[in-house]
Amino acid sequence: MEKQNSLSTDFLPTGVPGLDAVLTGGLTKDRLYLVEGEPGTGKTTLALQFLNEGVRNGEATLYITLAETKVELRSVAQSHGWTMDGIHIEEIIPDEKALDPDQQYTIFHPSEIELGNTTQRILGAIDRYQPRRVVLDSLSELQLLAESPLRYRRQVLALKQYLSSRNCTTIFLDDRTALSTDLQVRSVAHGVMTLELADQTYGAERRRLRVVKYRGVAFRGGSHDYKIIKGGLYVYPRLVAAATRESSSRKQLSSGLPSLDALLGGGLEEGMSTLLSGPSGTGKSSLAAQFVHAATQRGEKCAMFLFEEARNNMLNRCANLGFNLSGAIDTGLLSVQQIDPAELSPGEFASAVMQEVERGARIVVIDSLNGYLNAVPDERFLIIHLHELLTYLGQRGVVSLLVGVQSGVMGPGMTSAVDASYLADNIIMLRYFEAEGEVRQAISVFKKRGSTHERTLRRFEIGPTGLHVGPVLKDFHGVLTGVPTYHGPAAIQPPAL
Repeated sequence: MEKQNSLSTDFLPTGVPGLDAVLTGGLTKDRLYLVEGEPGTGKTTLALQFLNEGVRNGEATLYITLAETKVELRSVAQSHGWTMDGIHIEEIIPDEKALDPDQQYTIFHPSEIELGNTTQRILGAIDRYQPRRVVLDSLSELQLLAESPLRYRRQVLALKQYLSSRNCTTIFLDDRTALSTDLQVRSVAHGVMTLELADQTYGAERRRLRVVKYRGVAFRGGSHDYKIIKGGLYVYPRLVAAATRESSSRKQLSSGLPSLDALLGGGLEEGMSTLLSGPSGTGKSSLAAQFVHAATQRGEKCAMFLFEEARNNMLNRCANLGFNLSGAIDTGLLSVQQIDPAELSPGEFASAVMQEVERGARIVVIDSLNGYLNAVPDERFLIIHLHELLTYLGQRGVVSLLVGVQSGVMGPGMTSAVDASYLADNIIMLRYFEAEGEVRQAISVFKKRGSTHERTLRRFEIGPTGLHVGPVLKDFHGVLTGVPTYHGPAAIQPPAL
């Protein structure tokens, strides 16, 4: 035991993207870890990533399998584009002779013979290969062989001491299929990770990873989304905005339209979230594209996430308004990602946004807020996820634009899907109204925290030359109702707006 690593800060990388961030460094060397989860949650895949990382670092590795065959393991590795080169496999499973009645035990219980034989083969493989990373798959087999909780616990304790004394960092896999689901190994292991699979009413299932225990390490608690793709598990650490808090001076970003900047009191402040609210078709997405176009013209990077409109349709619509967003994409100033709502998890989306911020994005557009909320209808705390994401963006000085579609088309009864005051620092309202037998649009700033702003209602138009913010609608009353009355000079007809 004198050789065992005594430092709690001497870590091994897991080889699983995002998992080391959750563990705040990786796995402490020479310790025993438990990875538990029902069949299909990705335990074997995680274990193979752990061993492949050891192979890349020139370490001897060993996979001890009590259930799957070598062929099955190699098939799993092949599906992810891996080879098993450098990973020693010790297959300890009953062969077909166990089906022969003449081979059945009659005097002794099978556990009294098979448990000892299994243990000896495990110890023999460790002595033979001298591994630094070991995976034992799975504990359910040992638990069934041990029969009693006392024998099972002593067996696990003995294996733990043996492996630690030989400088092995070990992962035990538990598929929870044994008759007893006690917490014996949890109390023995240095760290415990649980993989969970949750069915959704519609769309792909949700996968979550949770670190239940990690002695001596301040890991990132809570549930973390993960997915299994070609290449293995990919973990999306839960976003904690407080961990990225920083202070910096904030400047205003221009929309590129002097009249709109005047309405906004100079522009939008860095680090502020702005809700573009209004009924469908009033120009919310075009207004967001205006800010993006102006930023890319200044050489600033931006990112747009589309939940409803197709990427190609958005680019063609913007081209008709004179916004060359395709050119900005070609130069690397703009990233446009079309989100598949049925495949979304909040953690994955937050990770995509954070990657764009790390890339240098100064404006992030989420189009639309309704699409985001509808993408994961079974997620109870989706608004909190979004609030944490917007807080992170604010602390990084990013201007975030949220497109929010209001129900209804005209009149004061239009409602929003969320409490806007909880999410947004600024609110820009777009409205339809009727005048002179024509449906027209109006724009106003309802709320702005960063600076003073105009309290006026202005005419808003979308034309072939782009967006136009017109004069104040000072001769009209009741624009917000949708059917205003004209109160200008009585001797003349109402002016064209």
